[in-house]
Amino acid sequence: MSHSVACFRCGASLASLSLPLSRREECPECSAHLHVCKMCRLFDVTVPTQCREDDAEEVIEKERMNYCEWFVPSEDAFEPAGKAAADQARQSLDVLFGDAEAGGEAADAAQSDADKLFD
Repeated sequence: MSHSVACFRCGASLASLSLPLSRREECPECSAHLHVCKMCRLFDVTVPTQCREDDAEEVIEKERMNYCEWFVPSEDAFEPAGKAAADQARQSLDVLFGDAEAGGEAADAAQSDADKLFD
């Protein structure tokens, strides 16, 4: 049976996985657990427990694997804007901490400034 569920974290298609997702299922691209609150149709940040199911036990960490019996994967779990913001933040951290591959010239300049301190 075909579906258009995508990973909540990276947006990779999960069409090759069969539904229902097992509790230990992981994204083939980013290895994120998929049986998590943020992948569920009932996940809703506007309600106090962030779940629209009143009988569900509260899960504190919404991106960690859980054993909720109410879990139903959502086709709308991936938010491209959220991934873009996370990628930008990761790139900024890479530049700040000197990851030369990600930061390029900015990382080289930061390393050069640090080297001058010890000359």
